Amino acid sequence: MKRSSERVALTVPARITWKDASGAVRFASVMTRDVSDAGVFVECEAGAAIPLYRLVHLQVERSFGGTNQLPSMLREGRVLSAVWRVAPCRRSTGTPSGYALRFLVDPEVTAVTVTTTNVAAMAV
Repeated sequence: MKRSSERVALTVPARITWKDASGAVRFASVMTRDVSDAGVFVECEAGAAIPLYRLVHLQVERSFGGTNQLPSMLREGRVLSAVWRVAPCRRSTGTPSGYALRFLVDPEVTAVTVTTTNVAAMAV
């Protein structure tokens, strides 16, 4: 099976935030391991257990945000993602060692520049 986008081994500090079952906002510091235009695998040292398919926001630490190997969406700010796969649990903590996140944005869509011609066409 062919992947939709090529993965790059890239270790960059990042942060994920999500809401737990009670609605409380949680966060964890993570390190990226594999990055592509469609998603990322993050290693999580904290004792955070995030359920499969939970929506999370991923943001690369500002000091590393300009890395050219990162997809443009990660260089620009927070990216809405879903937990796509949960890695096996560590024996020491009983929590997953990492998470595969799928970006919930279309990597093929580019921003549309608004011009006066576009605005005039919308007014009609």
